[in-house]
Order: sequence, then C-alpha cells, then structure tokens
Amino acid sequence: MKQHIYKVNGMHCASCEILIEKKLLEIDDVKSVDASTSKGEVVVNSENEKPSLHKLNEMFKKENYTFSEIQNIANENQQKNKKGMNSTLVAFDIALVIIVLFLFLNNSGVSGLLNVSSGSSLATFLGLGLLAGISSCAALVGGIVLSMSKQWSELYSNPSNSSKQATTSQKLQPHIMFNVGRIVSYAVLGGILGMIGSKLQISFQFTSFLVIVVSFLMIALGLQMLGVKALRKFQFSLPKSMTRNIADEKKFSGKYMPFAMGALTFFLPCGFTITAQGMALLSGSAIQGGLITGAFALGTAPALLLIGLSSVKFISNPRFAEKFSKVAGFLILFFALFNINSQMNVLGFTGFGDLFNNSQNISQIDQKDLPLIVAGKQVIKMEANSNGYKPNYFKVRVGVPVRWEITDTGTSGCTNAVISKSLFSDSIPLTPGKVSVKEFTVQKVGKYKFSCWMGMVTGIIEAVDVSSASKSNSVVQVANATTGQNTAVTNKGSTCGGGGGGCGCGGGSNIKKDTSNTVAQVQGNTQVINATYTSNNYLAPNAFEVKAGTKVKLTIDVKDSGSGCGSAIKIPGLYENAINLSAGNIINMEFTPTSLGNYDITCGMEMMNFGSIQVN
Repeated sequence: MKQHIYKVNGMHCASCEILIEKKLLEIDDVKSVDASTSKGEVVVNSENEKPSLHKLNEMFKKENYTFSEIQNIANENQQKNKKGMNSTLVAFDIALVIIVLFLFLNNSGVSGLLNVSSGSSLATFLGLGLLAGISSCAALVGGIVLSMSKQWSELYSNPSNSSKQATTSQKLQPHIMFNVGRIVSYAVLGGILGMIGSKLQISFQFTSFLVIVVSFLMIALGLQMLGVKALRKFQFSLPKSMTRNIADEKKFSGKYMPFAMGALTFFLPCGFTITAQGMALLSGSAIQGGLITGAFALGTAPALLLIGLSSVKFISNPRFAEKFSKVAGFLILFFALFNINSQMNVLGFTGFGDLFNNSQNISQIDQKDLPLIVAGKQVIKMEANSNGYKPNYFKVRVGVPVRWEITDTGTSGCTNAVISKSLFSDSIPLTPGKVSVKEFTVQKVGKYKFSCWMGMVTGIIEAVDVSSASKSNSVVQVANATTGQNTAVTNKGSTCGGGGGGCGCGGGSNIKKDTSNTVAQVQGNTQVINATYTSNNYLAPNAFEVKAGTKVKLTIDVKDSGSGCGSAIKIPGLYENAINLSAGNIINMEFTPTSLGNYDITCGMEMMNFGSIQVN
C-alpha cells in the first residue's frame, strides 16, 4: 500500500471533504482517502500506481477543486494569488450591489419579508431554501442527486418492457421522491425541534444571545469562503463517519430508496440548514417548527430538481463557482454583522449605528420638546407601520410616569411589537387599527433604546432632569388641569420678579422658604401635613418632612385663587396631577413616596416653586 499526499485548492467545508473522498474511492486502485479542509490536503492510499494530477484535476474540474504536488505549491501560488485578487474584487462589487439593494429594501419596509427569525413568514424560509439550493452549501446534496441520476434512470426505465424508452414522467419519479422525502423529513423533524423548544420557554434575551453566537459562526464561515486559511480548522458538522454513510448511494439501491435518501439529508452539514433548524427550535411550537423547516426544504427543491435533470451546467461552471463562493462570503459577513447590530438593539446595548450618530450623548434640555402632562402622566404618542415608527425619538422627564400610546397604522413582520429591555421587561403587542398603551417610569437620566422584536427598527426615549435645566427663554407646553387644552408660556427669567412682573405667573420668585421642616404627624397609617394658600404668602408652611414607604396626605386650605401659571399646584415625582388653586377649596393630595430625596412643590407648569417635601 502506497500513500500519496496532494494539496487541494477549493475545499471550504465538510461537504467538500465527503465529495472528494467519495469520488476518489471510485478509482480501482484507491483503497482509502482522507480529505482535510483544515490542512488543505488529501491523503490517498493506493495499491499500485499513483493517480496523476492531470487525471485528478479532470475528475474534479466541474467542482472547481485543484490538485497540486506539495513541492509545486510555491510556484503556483503567485499566479493563483493574482487571479484570486481579481476574482475577489469582482465578487466584492457584486456583493456590494446586493447589499445596497438590501439596505434600500430594509429602509422601505419591504425587507421585513427577508429577515429570518423564528417568527418570520413562511415565504421567508421558502426564500432561504431557494438561496440554499443554488449555493455551495447544496454541493453535497446536489452531488448525491447527480451521482444517482444514472442509477435512478436504470431503475425507473420501465424494466417490465425494456424495449421502450423511459418516459419523462418515469425519469422524474426518483427526483420527485427524493425531494418529497426531504420535505417530509424536514417538516416532521422540524416539528420535533419546535416541540423541544416549547419546553425550554426561551426568552427574547436568550434568543438574541443565540443569534449573536450564530452570527459569529457565520463570520467564520464567510471568511472561510473568502479563502482565509487560518479558519480552515473551524468546522461544525456531524461526525464524518455518519455523513459518509448518509452520502453513500450504494447503500440505497431499492426503488423507494430515493425517498429515504432525501429524508436523511436533514442530517447533512449545511449552514442554511442549521439556520432553519435553529429557528424551528426557537419557535417553541411543533406546528410552526415543522412549517419552518418544511418551507425551507420546499425552497431547495427547484434547484435540486434542476441539478438532477440538467446536469447543473450553470452552477458547475468553475469560473462561476469561484466567484459565487466569494460573493456568498461577503454577503454572509454583511448579514452576520447586520444580525449582531440588530440584536444589540434588542438588548438595549450600543450598536454599530450608535458609533456614528453619538446617540449616547445627552442633548440639551428644551422644555418645548417635553410631552404634555395629563392626569399626572407624560403622554407620548407614536404611529407604527411596516416602514417603522414615527416619531422615533422622544424626550421625557425623569421620575415622572409616562403613558406611551402607539397607534398601529399597518404593521407587518417584526414591527408588530415594541420592546425595550432597559425600560420594561415585557413587549408591547400591536394590532392594526388599534391603540396600544404602555405605562412606565424612567428613574435615571439617559437614552433608552426601543425597537421591534428583531431589532431591525429602532428608536430612542431620552430621559432628562428638568430641575437641572435652565428655564431661561424656554417654552413650556402643558395641559390645563380643567380644560385639557394646551397652553404655551414663555418664561423670560428676570421679568418674573416680585409680584408678577408681567409674565402672568402671579409672582412667586421671591417666596421665602421656611428655615426648618414641618414634620408630618402620623394618624393611623397615614402621615398628615397641612398648609394654607394665599395670594400674598403663597404656601404656609412650605417645607415638610415625611418618611418613605408610608402614605402621605397633604391638605391645602385655599384662601385665594391662583393666577397665570400659578393657578395650579403639583408635586413632581410625588403627585403629578396639577390641581387648580380656587378660593374656598380644600385640596387633598394623597401619595406614597418610595424614593428618598427632596421634592419641589410647584405650579402646574413647574415654573414656580411653592415649597418642598423632604423624603427620608
């Protein structure tokens, strides 16, 4: 037994190894073959003469594998590198056009059909199957179909009357059976994966993490397809002994074996297949999982039928195959990075886009950008459709409850729900034609991301501290506590002095604060504090002290009516519902403070400071 080692150019996955080993074992003198993608070598053990390079290169011409003697590699590399660089540039240009088209579709909202996730439409997985069917990942399955064509033709050539030539329908039978077996097995086994996923109760955080991990695997695969030798050792597939048996057509000689062969391709290594299987698992549903993988297998059927019936003249062309592999490599890299960025959005972390738009910088506070406060809650409104969210940037006050009203004007795909891990743990499901409401309170200043559940469409809610903002030359929009109508008041700072100064605030800038706090009296389970409001002295007393975690009741005896922006009173952060100061009324404010700190008692527009409450 003699051992011969060849360098092989063009291998990039486990399927390549199996294809080369199978074909070389057909040579009479060859007893064993071991192909290694990581080494870029094939070890051939033969009894007599050594297979010539010419013979080997002719055998694998269509597959675009090139055999070389180890000592001749250095001389050939210079020519290959120059040719490879030109091919890479052409592939990059083609990939760039496709990427630009994708980004256009994504911005137009059409790309919702192209995004692959466990919740994607079946048409998406059908499209994924179509792509897999014409890619290099289908080389193994297509090779099996090709190698079986002659044998199947003999088996299905009407043996009962061999004098007649087989009809087209007879020739189609094994190929149809192969694809039917493939589709059925994918649907059944995909359903099992979905059923397993339903027991796992997978959260969207885990899903995002898993997608990021898979995306890094995609990056490695893409770099492999671009010829990065350092990643040749990176493989994820079943043991070669198992895939060899699945790919061995000699073990399937019966008339109904094409069906079994198609069914077993579920276990053959393919990045696209693994993607579909992973999404079936994440679906958490036996029915959805089966439909996902079934649709994927159905998508691969046209290309596999074409391979079997037309000898794949198009995809077996060596020049095209090399460029296609590199185009696919660039596209895989792009989509992997695209997926990582999307999942970073889902998790609320900094994405690639944030590095360019400085979204982490807190902007200057302008009161006119803040939402109306109605019944103690900041109201922000947004429309959602298949194109995205409008508006997609909001400013809110920190510590003040927010009421988010989202009108669905025609969402589809991933835009039909809103998530924001940093603001709330659940999601906001959207229904076309209806308004969905979510209430929450932002406790810290900062910018918080929200997105669709796939992270493809994003927006930002910025929480600002109005107490630290300059109120000079600011315009405040408020909702009148009684009428609900918007009122615009311009504050000129120094013009608001003494007893009113023309701003309509009713004075208040020279209110004298108490030198010591009035401690609340405990009556039962309630802390009670009392005050009187007059037009001359405003609130008296005006400094109070309460304990956190216990209910507080503030009673105000209103002797005189307030005026201008001082016509109502509230406590931002404790009692947001502004109440009119009308002579003769008794105002009762009940609340339970939960956070320690000093809270201002203000007018309804938070422009005047009547006093304060210290929470200990």
